[in-house]
Amino acid sequence: MAQPMPILRADSRPRLLDLFSCAGGAAVGYARAGFAVDGCDIADRPHYPFPHHRGDALTYLAHLIATGEIRRYTFVHASPPCQHGCALTVGTNASQGWGRTHVDLVAPTRELLDDTGLPYVIEQPNGRAKIRKDLTLCGEMFGLGVIRHRNFELGGWRIERPAHVPHRGRVRGYRHGQYFDGPYVAAYGNGGGKPSIPELQAAMGIDWTDVREELTEAIPPSYTEHIGAAFLATAALGVAA
Repeated sequence: MAQPMPILRADSRPRLLDLFSCAGGAAVGYARAGFAVDGCDIADRPHYPFPHHRGDALTYLAHLIATGEIRRYTFVHASPPCQHGCALTVGTNASQGWGRTHVDLVAPTRELLDDTGLPYVIEQPNGRAKIRKDLTLCGEMFGLGVIRHRNFELGGWRIERPAHVPHRGRVRGYRHGQYFDGPYVAAYGNGGGKPSIPELQAAMGIDWTDVREELTEAIPPSYTEHIGAAFLATAALGVAA
């Protein structure tokens, strides 16, 4: 006798849209917190571990808003390119006349996110990016092998700001021709005593990509697991922004 077909149930987890998703550092943290995640990035990201739309993130978000498809999401995370305002661009590179002009995507990203009516996060590194620093996270808060400060603007909700944890030492590598040892590795660039790929993976808590560029651009998943869990707890309590 034929066996009955299994009943396929829809994913009951709240769905999160991950814009400018890169290889999925943020996405994996949110998934660990309890979200189903969809990504969007303009580059091909074969290592991204969840459903993924390839295309311009702001164009895609505008399409989702116009069609009403944005309503299938509960939360949006956005990490717009940070070269315009990051510390390296406005500091060392600018002083040496290096680099090129970069477009600031934070303001148009925020405008569209506000149009969604959904709670959201905008992530940026330290520098001059014009976001509210509602939350700042550091690798030492999670026992990671990187410092990697990241700032988060929260739209439509709030989270308690954890105290910053003092660093245990220096970032390993060369500074002005002198080598320094320390408990952290440098999650950026090449040369100068930079970590190997396995060292960088271990320090960041990322094991699904071995592409250096993707690793150096990623957010450690521990950061967004913390943010996602806090949001879900807030939503469960029905706490308004």
